[in-house]
Amino acid sequence: MSVTEKFTALFDGLEECDEEEQVQKIMEMNGLIDEMNKEEFESIFTIELFNKIHQMIEKEKLPWGNAILLMKHVGYYQMLKRFYDYAFIDSLLSDRFQELIIEEEEKKGEKNERLLVDLCECYLLQLDYNICEDLVSICVPCLLKVASKKERNEETQKEVEIALFGFNCIDDGTKIKKEIFKNEIKEIVYYQQEHRNLTHLAYQSAWMFLICGFPKVDSSEEVIVNELHFGREARREIEDLSKCIDWKRKEEENGRIEVHIIERWLDVIDNYLTSCELWNEELAGLINCIVQVLRASRDNHKDIRNRCFDILRCAAENRNVEIDCLLKNGAFGAVLEEIQQPTINDDLIRNCYYFFLSISERLKEKDVNETEGEKRKEMKRKIFEKMEEEGYEDDIAGFHDVVSFLNKKYYFQLSFNSSDYFVNV
Repeated sequence: MSVTEKFTALFDGLEECDEEEQVQKIMEMNGLIDEMNKEEFESIFTIELFNKIHQMIEKEKLPWGNAILLMKHVGYYQMLKRFYDYAFIDSLLSDRFQELIIEEEEKKGEKNERLLVDLCECYLLQLDYNICEDLVSICVPCLLKVASKKERNEETQKEVEIALFGFNCIDDGTKIKKEIFKNEIKEIVYYQQEHRNLTHLAYQSAWMFLICGFPKVDSSEEVIVNELHFGREARREIEDLSKCIDWKRKEEENGRIEVHIIERWLDVIDNYLTSCELWNEELAGLINCIVQVLRASRDNHKDIRNRCFDILRCAAENRNVEIDCLLKNGAFGAVLEEIQQPTINDDLIRNCYYFFLSISERLKEKDVNETEGEKRKEMKRKIFEKMEEEGYEDDIAGFHDVVSFLNKKYYFQLSFNSSDYFVNV
């Protein structure tokens, strides 16, 4: 039987089981979910299935506790692997979750805090930024209490991980004064740096909420870069996670959570380079880390390799990132190595072009003063020498042919003269 057939058979048998037997079957189903690819996941978790779960709950054939056990794992898995199945949003089960969250929050007597947390987590992890704004003011404070726990035991660490993970499902544009929670998230990060009480995913989720969730103002960037040491911490985390991965195994064979957490860290770094301005030596070291991950992932992990190239392209475009930093930390060498790969695809070729085009444009800018002019001449010389070392002359002729195969929608942005993308002394 296939994974989906096994899952369907277990699900169809839930109604005939008592509560304890249901738990056993749901644990088996959760294990099968971990084995699913995107196509298998989407074929199973349809509006019809979510409506069926709702019907079973309403007919008291599936207790809420068991439904939560299943739904929380479904949400956790799809967010971790970024499957983003939107069937839940339009289901009756989604409406019922919303109603229950509001009902529990509005209770005049003692609330069931554990139930409220479970409901909020299930609801958020299913949505991927489509949260009803009325529920944000309930869910965020609720999960923040859980995220602020400091115990190091495995059970608490998992609770904190899921709570922080849930924060990442709240869209930047959602009408919520996220700065209200800024100090609490900062304290969570500070405490982790001193005591290392969080899982890798929990810590990454806290950073994602900080960088992607708050207005980009000078004070926020100062805290992120110089107080919380984003560059240092991101590099340390990615290097630690990389040690757990067998880069020689194919992406679909690796199956390690560390692969997905690295991808999420790359998203955070890309977001920082796109929207923030501060730059320091710790962030410069992060460029070297990205280059190492790019080289390690080149053969067997396409998604990570592509994300690394996106980051290097963003770094080349960001005028706060010194060109010398890219040269010293291996970015030029990594891009030139990629150009020489026999299986390079259109997206990577385009990123290579953008990388060199951005550098070229920056070095052609009018010199502010004589000292700056001399500095740029020296930089051009270094870059030219680096290109000679990597066999640049042999590659440039081939670029004329490659351009014609690029996706049509990028034609208006790309020159047909490949030499426009390189720096000449």
